[in-house]
Amino acid sequence: MKIDRSSPVPLHRQAEMLLRNLITKEEYKEGKMLPNEVELSEQLKISRNTLRQSINTLVTEGLLIRKKGVGTRVAEKNLYSEATNWLSFSQEMKVLGVKIENFELHISKQAPTENARQFFEITNQVKVLRLERLRGKENFPFVYFHSEFNPKIRMDGTENFNRPLYEILENDYNIIVKTSREEIRASGANPFIAGKLEIEVGDPILIRKRFVSDINDLPIEYNIGWYRADSFSYKIESVRESRSFSSNF
Repeated sequence: MKIDRSSPVPLHRQAEMLLRNLITKEEYKEGKMLPNEVELSEQLKISRNTLRQSINTLVTEGLLIRKKGVGTRVAEKNLYSEATNWLSFSQEMKVLGVKIENFELHISKQAPTENARQFFEITNQVKVLRLERLRGKENFPFVYFHSEFNPKIRMDGTENFNRPLYEILENDYNIIVKTSREEIRASGANPFIAGKLEIEVGDPILIRKRFVSDINDLPIEYNIGWYRADSFSYKIESVRESRSFSSNF
């Protein structure tokens, strides 16, 4: 890598283009760490501030991941979810060929959150089964899930939640889920989520809420997931229906 000081292109832009080329190389595709900033700035013969400006651009685009006290590594290929044919998380990952690991699993019975209470049309006095899971790829947690279930289902927490959730509902409770209404927004990680996802407080995350109903329109599950923004993208494909118009002139 070499900076051309006779070029009219600013140094930080040249460094950015060199880094873009570097991270496409085979050895960096699986999330390899970049050389530290001191080494890179010396190699390119630019200041650390100039180099950091280039790195920040790629971090913002989700191509690099910077972790305080550790360094900067190449982001692995993002996981995509498509709205055209929604799937459970386990099904999504299976389609992508990603083997999922459960890092934490917590089961409890508690008063419903406000979203769950309204969705299930129950009172605060009715306790619901709550499932919380930290999930991701090997040695890389990237989503924290919180699920609450309609008490009409009679789930008691003894279920084997290492099985796909909707497989449990269908095989054990004869419930076939059909509809998922989703809300997605970007946010900064609070201290709790940052600790779970191994990121810094304030780092970007995607918050994805699901309101899931069965084939009879019975509310089944309220789910909220906090995703590392550097590991998840959401694609939406919309088709506009054609219309026929008649005109009289």
